[in-house]
Amino acid sequence: MNWIILIIAGLFEVGYTYSLGKVKETTGNAVYAWYGVFALCLAISMILLIKSVQGLPLGTAYAIWTGIGAVGTVIIGILVFKDPVSFWRLFFIATLIGSILGLKFVTGH
Repeated sequence: MNWIILIIAGLFEVGYTYSLGKVKETTGNAVYAWYGVFALCLAISMILLIKSVQGLPLGTAYAIWTGIGAVGTVIIGILVFKDPVSFWRLFFIATLIGSILGLKFVTGH
């Protein structure tokens, strides 16, 4: 169950970085709505991270949480915000995914 909570926490991390991108693109009062989404996603992500480390090693959980956020943010950047795509960028994202999976498999929980 702690792994599921950790994955959800990582997805909310992607949510708050997505909100940052939307704040950059938005004008007027809609900016404040995106700030609200940012704060909500940040709070939920942190609460779930805290909950997950109660049953997982802190270093492993934190590395996987940030990895999910990094990979998710790059994917959102490419698909939504039209960030540049290159072979090396995709290669290193793939190695990051491999590292995240490796940490999961070598952790005894």
